[in-house]
Amino acid sequence: MKSVLIANRGEIAVRIIRACRELGLRSVAVYSEADRLAPHVLLADEAYLLGPAPSSESYLRVDRILDVARAAGVDAVHPGYGFLAERAPFAQAVAEAGFRFVGPSAATIQAMGDKTEARTRMAAAGVPIVPGTTEPLVDGDDAVRVATELGFPVLLKAAAGGGGKGMRVVEEPGACVRAFEAASREALAAFGDGSVYVEKYLGRPRHIEIQLLGDAHGNVIHLGERECSIQRRHQKLVEEAPSPVLDPATRAAMGEAAVTAARAVDYQGAGTVEFLWQDGAFYFLEMNTRIQVEHPVTELVTGIDLVQWQLRVAAGERLPWSQDQVQLRGHAIECRITSEDPEGGFLPSTGTIRHLELPGGPGVRWDGGITRGFEVGLHYDPLLGKLVTWAPTRIEAIDRMARALDEFAVDGVETSAPFHRRVMAEPDFREGRLSIRYLEEHPGLTEAETPEEGAVSDRLRPEEVAALAAVLEEESRAALRPPRLDGPDGGRPRTAWQAAFHPRARDV
Repeated sequence: MKSVLIANRGEIAVRIIRACRELGLRSVAVYSEADRLAPHVLLADEAYLLGPAPSSESYLRVDRILDVARAAGVDAVHPGYGFLAERAPFAQAVAEAGFRFVGPSAATIQAMGDKTEARTRMAAAGVPIVPGTTEPLVDGDDAVRVATELGFPVLLKAAAGGGGKGMRVVEEPGACVRAFEAASREALAAFGDGSVYVEKYLGRPRHIEIQLLGDAHGNVIHLGERECSIQRRHQKLVEEAPSPVLDPATRAAMGEAAVTAARAVDYQGAGTVEFLWQDGAFYFLEMNTRIQVEHPVTELVTGIDLVQWQLRVAAGERLPWSQDQVQLRGHAIECRITSEDPEGGFLPSTGTIRHLELPGGPGVRWDGGITRGFEVGLHYDPLLGKLVTWAPTRIEAIDRMARALDEFAVDGVETSAPFHRRVMAEPDFREGRLSIRYLEEHPGLTEAETPEEGAVSDRLRPEEVAALAAVLEEESRAALRPPRLDGPDGGRPRTAWQAAFHPRARDV
């Protein structure tokens, strides 16, 4: 395997390109018209236009992606996460076109992508599942019958989906039919499949997931767990490794259950088994057959490069570790920095990144997909990047994250950074008292802070605003100047704006 096409964008595309470079692999990027000046276009060895900005006309066009793969002469296709990453037909199309798919087989993706089939397989393998159905519900009346047998409250969930779409909590029988119909409509719109199943609703569980690696030679290991309980509408906001609640015995039991789940579907590559944990018991939730957004925290506590090992496994390499050799060291925390306004209901924010200040120092990592001059629109996920910290202890990692967030600055769009600053200071978070209801139990975290009487305001005075505007204007002009072509980098552009001059960016 000598070359890889990255069928994605943003920070995960940048992450994969960097892994390819370290392994000596040629990287081929794809992009939409909205991403002509994106960092992943700049960093890749080659870049090809897919189509207009809407993902349905670019990043979801399997035919265009395979055309690029042929034109570029690649050996493999890495799907990243989101878009086509967990679509079995895409994995099958890549394989049938003669390319290696960097991930599990289409059959494995299909088996774990359908939530009811996954629950059936896990129950047969002895992995504990949340009480509920393993077949889709027939209609609203069927939902009422099953929910009554389980006992309210229950959770209706899309069989083909995730991310909170097609999901409804039902407290009593009278609301069940309407909830079923709403969940089915949403699931059909989001996933093309309106099938819905039901499971018992757990009141205050924690969301804990186990990272897996498997190879083509029958080896499967787990790399410990991640705590992902701080969520909004089932979208994760803060992740950490390890979980502050698990003891070694529970960690081992959950890890063994995850490995059992992976072996049941002949899993190869990097994947994640998600569990709900409550009162010392854990239950299978779902399996993600791809790399996860929050993979950096696992990399920092294990020292294992997950993206490189996705590529190595796809190339046929064996995993070099036994389970006993995997050790967790220290603590890592990740904050997802999004172009959203947490004080305005997490509404999306758009605009041009006029200024970007990234934190540094020991134990600080930034996985980003933006640069100065980048245009943030509404076409794609609002994730701008991930700020990650590592330290010997959890409290030290939290304090380091607070410091890093203070250094982080973006001008041009609103971001979630102020919200994350408040989380790092909140007592329940610092003490590890978490559940998936954390945010609704701490509504003040999404409200703007009111300065105390007599406090010194951190607002800029008018003359300071004018001075800053002048600096930003000069930076914008500098970014638009043509790049020097006689530098030690052989003319490789140095900013996203300069990607317009990138000789390797082309249309096909």
